[in-house]
Amino acid sequence: MAEKQNTWHGIPRAEVPWYPSVDRDTCIGCTLCYVTCGRGVYEMQDNKAVAANRYNCMVGCSTCGVVCPVEAISFPGRDLVWKMEREYKIFKLVRQEAKEKMAKLEAAKARAAAEEAIAKLTTQVRIEVAGEFGEKRFLVKLGELVQDRPYDIVNLHLNVPTVKGALEKTPSFMTFEVTSTEQLDIQDFLPDLRSLIRENELVLVSEKKL
Repeated sequence: MAEKQNTWHGIPRAEVPWYPSVDRDTCIGCTLCYVTCGRGVYEMQDNKAVAANRYNCMVGCSTCGVVCPVEAISFPGRDLVWKMEREYKIFKLVRQEAKEKMAKLEAAKARAAAEEAIAKLTTQVRIEVAGEFGEKRFLVKLGELVQDRPYDIVNLHLNVPTVKGALEKTPSFMTFEVTSTEQLDIQDFLPDLRSLIRENELVLVSEKKL
């Protein structure tokens, strides 16, 4: 992994001398630092750890030094970081970064809450109805039911056994989906739909939320 060219709170990273130093004579090549570091600072060369990408190191992080079983890894003193903070007066920038981070977190929370609320809504339902549709004008009544309301009927299919059978009032099978055209909950609309089905002496076979 190549070294990243970035900054630390506005300071060019190459100007912040925070990175690990490895004592090759002490290093036993256990690879713990190589595996532990998530920023690709280390490479293994001749069974020894080498901080090949030192400026990838997160300023202030010394985890690899803490976990090294033979204390082969060392870092500058923390006073170096404190000195950089004072000299570059980074806290104005840090406060702005914190404000932006908080805003992003709040936006993410609001988005998650909105998505959760939408997920709880019933905005589309698949309906299966059986019965004799020929002379009942059910489709016309269905259209009147959704007229001037934020709902629509989609993916409608009518299955009849035969044309003659339909004319002779043989029971047929209809499927359709009720959907909200404004992403609203359709629960308040469904009782009206059920009543229409009953009034036309049809059978509500199933009702499934999509």
